[in-house]
Amino acid sequence: MPLDSLFSTQGIMVMLLAAYAVAMWMFLTSAPKVHTIMVSDLEVARQFYEGLLDLPVAEVPLHYYYNYEQTLGVSSIDPLYLSPPMASSAVTTQKTSEGLWYQIKKNTQLHVISGASLGEKNRQRHVCFDKDCLEQVLMRVQMRGVKYKVRRDKPLNFLVKDLEGRVIEMSEVSN
Repeated sequence: MPLDSLFSTQGIMVMLLAAYAVAMWMFLTSAPKVHTIMVSDLEVARQFYEGLLDLPVAEVPLHYYYNYEQTLGVSSIDPLYLSPPMASSAVTTQKTSEGLWYQIKKNTQLHVISGASLGEKNRQRHVCFDKDCLEQVLMRVQMRGVKYKVRRDKPLNFLVKDLEGRVIEMSEVSN
């Protein structure tokens, strides 16, 4: 009698839901922690993080990839159906919105996106809502022997000079 209820339609559905829950839990717990920094110029940021800080480029985590496709809105429109100028801008928007991805630690990634305004004196700005993220970047700056100046500890704000002599302001946005 107990085996009959286990192999009933209801029993099989419960087992499938439990297996799905375990699979999702394993997927989400193995996903890397992602810190996001908003920058005023993606190309300058690429030169800074890859060139000066020598951060390794990382793959986009699956959970971010699928969320982005759904929230972009552009991905639901096939460029084939758009007029040529719109089609190329839709594809460009989709590619540039992904930003840059770097590996900070074994299970921690840095996601760099555009959207920050230029600072005073046309200074490049990198802003973040997470102090831990900026502390990890500052530690990398210190390890690489890059010139920097801490302006404030709370919220964290420091200046760094890149290879081109540009001053980059790293700033934590306080809530």
